[in-house]
Amino acid sequence: MDPSTIGMIAFAAVLILLALRVPIAFALASVAMIATFFIFAFRTGTFMPERALNATTSMAFSNAFDLIHSYNLSMIPLFVALGHVAYRAEITTKIYYAAKVWLTKLPGGVAMASVMGCGGFSAITGSSIACASTMGRICTPEMLRMGYDNRLATASVAAGGTLGSLIPPSVLFIIYGIFTETSISKLFLAGVLPGLLTLAGFILVIAIWVWRNPEIAPPSDEMYTSKERWDAAIAAWPAVMLFLVIIGGIYGGIFTATEAAAVCVVATVLIGVFQRKLTARDLWDSFKETCVQTAAIFFIAAGAKIFVAFIALTGVAPVIVNAVTAADPSVFLLMVCIALIYLLLGMFLDPIGIMVLTLPLMIPLVEGYGLDLIWFGVVVIKLLEIGLITPPVGLNVFVIANVVGKDAPIDRIFAGIARFLSVDVLVLILIMSFPIISLLIPNGMQ
Repeated sequence: MDPSTIGMIAFAAVLILLALRVPIAFALASVAMIATFFIFAFRTGTFMPERALNATTSMAFSNAFDLIHSYNLSMIPLFVALGHVAYRAEITTKIYYAAKVWLTKLPGGVAMASVMGCGGFSAITGSSIACASTMGRICTPEMLRMGYDNRLATASVAAGGTLGSLIPPSVLFIIYGIFTETSISKLFLAGVLPGLLTLAGFILVIAIWVWRNPEIAPPSDEMYTSKERWDAAIAAWPAVMLFLVIIGGIYGGIFTATEAAAVCVVATVLIGVFQRKLTARDLWDSFKETCVQTAAIFFIAAGAKIFVAFIALTGVAPVIVNAVTAADPSVFLLMVCIALIYLLLGMFLDPIGIMVLTLPLMIPLVEGYGLDLIWFGVVVIKLLEIGLITPPVGLNVFVIANVVGKDAPIDRIFAGIARFLSVDVLVLILIMSFPIISLLIPNGMQ
């Protein structure tokens, strides 16, 4: 059988396994190894398994080894640890509290504060699901107690949580950079303006929604003095400092992304200890959870690396590129088709799974059209971000539903999400139409 045909069958097999809820790391690695075994076994036209066994295991182990020993991959445990430590040191929660104190008297102010809190949390953790889970426990019950409509209370946090994919640091950007061999530092910087644009759009959605339906966000009776407002703003300085260290350090050429992560982890631990918010138990729990999350991500990355090597072996990517080139679609039509593929997959699969499954085919295609891979990375992450709140399987929506329980059924959360999705789609169109939005900051990087 032709290797490219085996490659197509392997893609279909992976999708079937994922539909059956087989963990993506095992689905990718097992399909790739079995298919590679058959390619090597039938290479001479005769089935020779003794030849295929060594070649298959060598391909799998060497690719997994090379990935795990990648310097850039060390960013993932560092940024994951940063998020856990910052949460236990109350650095991330102070962002939300500061925003709430300043915005509480505005119509829908607490919902706006929850989105801003998600944005601030995202600027430290880099994980959308962690952001939605943590901020959901903090913000959503408070809004429900205040009498907020459960659609607004839950949807604002679920949508705000997606900012963790785009606002740096982002685990998805790290994985994209590793698999496409593009600068992770530039990817981080490229996500800043689209992330802030999305954040501003979410706040505008809340303002218009509450303006048209004031009853969904009853005014708060909490009163804060000017001193309390300024104290809350000043208390949020660690989060602002960490964000500036990451973005300013990378932009100014002071740090690489990995170095910035290491510096911020050390700084966060010192701040937490100095402010007496961080105990030895907190540190132990943070690092334990970091190990669990990092191991899961590394398993997925290793499985994906094996699958990418298998795809290269089959030559299926050049076949698809040649077929698309022969059809000669415009760049506009190409990007629309790519967007539809990601949006469709986003309805059923998790972001990391979608990315590692599609990049082996998408990147050669995009490179063939001469498109900028940094810009394309932002487009991909934005599409994955949309998938996190797209029915029927919007992961962030299910995270929030698990937090609030019976107070907000899934259908009510999705009903509120529709307004935020319109902003996501608009921002996506702007990013795709005007690449300068993504490239302005990284192009000025030293």
